[in-house]
Amino acid sequence: MSPSAEKVLTGLDEKPRCSWCGSSPELAVYHDLEWGRPVTEDHRLFEKLCLEGFQSGLSWLTILRKREAFRRAFVGFDFERVARFTQKDVERLLGDAGIIRHRGKIESTVHNARLACELVDEVGSLAAFLWRFEPDPGTRPARMTPEVLKTLTMSAESKALSKELKARGWTFVGPTTMYAFMQSMGLVNDHVETCAFRVSVEAARREFRRPLR
Repeated sequence: MSPSAEKVLTGLDEKPRCSWCGSSPELAVYHDLEWGRPVTEDHRLFEKLCLEGFQSGLSWLTILRKREAFRRAFVGFDFERVARFTQKDVERLLGDAGIIRHRGKIESTVHNARLACELVDEVGSLAAFLWRFEPDPGTRPARMTPEVLKTLTMSAESKALSKELKARGWTFVGPTTMYAFMQSMGLVNDHVETCAFRVSVEAARREFRRPLR
């Protein structure tokens, strides 16, 4: 998700937040507890790569409300298990009303799972590969204002990540999708300066140990 933030939202707890999370309680919880906090667990990273692909053309709230159904459908996004899905599984998922029943995106998830297995065999973990694309802090905006955030739909690093994954055969991994992935998984901290959660996210990033394998 690449949220826009024209202003800062103040919730019932009087904490200022990025305005994109104000349309529903689910988005507020996601914003407060997940968005921007660094992740190294391979299944969670694969899940987000897939769900960002499913979001294409839809809202993140739609995907978020279906996330548990997606997790059941794709066995917790355990890519080693998803890689063994057959055409019969694809047809079964096309009948699952709990998820987005888009053949191309379902087949992409199975296809990308197989490539994720290959990537792990090569570099040790999905996390080690993905975190190579974390931007240099010196290239980031000096201040994350709502106006700046609205302009951040992709970056040089998200373009590079997209290009590398596509070269390896991955699908539904365009540069805008990859920037949204980087925002959510903590490779960047795009909480605006006046958001009450920016400081804790930045602290989590400082303490975070980047994976090497």
